[in-house]
Amino acid sequence: MTTYRTIRLERDERGVARLTLARPEKHNALDAAMIDELHHAADALAADRSVRVVVLTGEGRSFCAGGDINWFRASAEADPLTRAREGERLAKMLHRLATLPKPLIGRINGQAFGGGVGMISVCDITVGDASARFGLTEVRLGLVPATIAPHVVRRIGAANARKVMLSGALFDAMKAEEIGLIDEVVATEDLDDRVDAIVADHLEAASGAVALTKELIGWVAEHSLDEALPHTARLLARVWESEEGQTGIRAFLDRTLPPWRSGAKG
Repeated sequence: MTTYRTIRLERDERGVARLTLARPEKHNALDAAMIDELHHAADALAADRSVRVVVLTGEGRSFCAGGDINWFRASAEADPLTRAREGERLAKMLHRLATLPKPLIGRINGQAFGGGVGMISVCDITVGDASARFGLTEVRLGLVPATIAPHVVRRIGAANARKVMLSGALFDAMKAEEIGLIDEVVATEDLDDRVDAIVADHLEAASGAVALTKELIGWVAEHSLDEALPHTARLLARVWESEEGQTGIRAFLDRTLPPWRSGAKG
């Protein structure tokens, strides 16, 4: 099993994996090592058929404070080609998390700035601590949130992106919920219970169907209705013939529970 230095990856017997940013002394700021380790962990989770749901969170008081200052310093001293490669490294990691064939639940336990907002944006569902604060502060440094923009804009929409990106002002959890960055805001003491309830809901779904549905959502969002109609019809026909589809259909007709549902007889 791989040993990580900047993150922790834990799995339980239910098939729930917990991916934790583990640099609390640095407010879980991203650096080259963390980015590489997150990409490696995402690859491992995608390939692990025993994992059904992934929870992404941060250790300590922060979720992710954006880029590490030493990483910024190194980028400032680097040549343009090296800076572009570092940006591509971050972009590839975010894309890998965004396309993870499992539900990715964001347990947003504290502040998130810059790249931390990008990390939130690749999650499928996010639950945030009511005391958390957020910000896309790049313009205040004379920079732009370029690498994370595809995920942030896709999540909150262009109009809301203008509201929070153009000034770089910080905003609270209620604003994050209003613009769609956070799906639910709860009190600190309720965060784990709410995340556990969401995880329990996702454990009722068939893993293969979930992976295909996540892929389908991304495909439909990028294609026209004329293209989607034949594609989705073919997909439905194929899924009906799959092992999961056949198992689920038989269980429905027999008024029993398929094996992936809680309460199903072993």
